[in-house]
Amino acid sequence: MLIKTAEFICSNTQIDKLPEPNKPEYAFIGRSNVGKSSLINAITGRKYLAKTSQKPGKTQLINHFLINDNWYLVDLPGYGFAQTSKKNRSDWEKFIRAYLTRRETLQCVFVLIDSRHEPQKIDLDFVYWLGEKGLPFMLVFTKADKHSGVKSDQNIAKFRRALKQWFEEVPAHFLTSSETKIGCDELLNTIGDINENFVLPPKI
Repeated sequence: MLIKTAEFICSNTQIDKLPEPNKPEYAFIGRSNVGKSSLINAITGRKYLAKTSQKPGKTQLINHFLINDNWYLVDLPGYGFAQTSKKNRSDWEKFIRAYLTRRETLQCVFVLIDSRHEPQKIDLDFVYWLGEKGLPFMLVFTKADKHSGVKSDQNIAKFRRALKQWFEEVPAHFLTSSETKIGCDELLNTIGDINENFVLPPKI
């Protein structure tokens, strides 16, 4: 898929004020400091589309970006060690989960995982929750350029083995790097394939 246009639409914490659900959308979420903003910029080819920061947990809102005028990329707040109060973290969790379970045009949740680390409980717990809710998701392993391919493969294999304890079939995964752009085309092509089969849900 060729990205021709990428436009910031809005930031929000209220589900009823999100853009009208008339296009397919794809949520990107992961532990704080997983490299989410950098990857979003890499796959869209826009250096400053999503804000990057040295401080983990910078994203604190649901951010909608309109891509090629026909689908939304949704940047969700990172979970984990964001430097904020317990109340803020609780509020974030509530509106993130509300968005994920109530957004009728959400096609897939891309869960970003740092490929440098062995499976982390916080990532596994979130993925298990997605499975319990029946939400479609895929795994996006980041920062492939930061260590050897062998190490990436080992950590990915361990993560997939952990998921097999809960899931009959483990979802697809991508190994990516915002620096070298590996995996970006594959991820976009997958979104393109899903878009081709998108059917607007009936209004209730």
